[in-house]
Amino acid sequence: MYSYALLEKGCYYLIQEKEEGPVGLIKVNMETDHCMYVSKYADSTETIWKKKSDPIFDILELLGDDKVKTWESIYNDSQDTYNYEEDEE
Repeated sequence: MYSYALLEKGCYYLIQEKEEGPVGLIKVNMETDHCMYVSKYADSTETIWKKKSDPIFDILELLGDDKVKTWESIYNDSQDTYNYEEDEE
């Protein structure tokens, strides 16, 4: 079992918070003495505070810069498509 305290500011991670839970992409935006301000990426972005002691079942991967750039390109394209469809209505 891991915790948010192991994660580094400015880095993207693929994690699984619960044993049977889905894999999710997060980015650590800010760190305080006791907490982390984290962005969670799914259909939309959610930014939340997590205690450093909050459990993470598994840290699957720290994404390298090349993987982040590829993901950002795909994510931004899908967000643009979603916004375009909303404008048509």
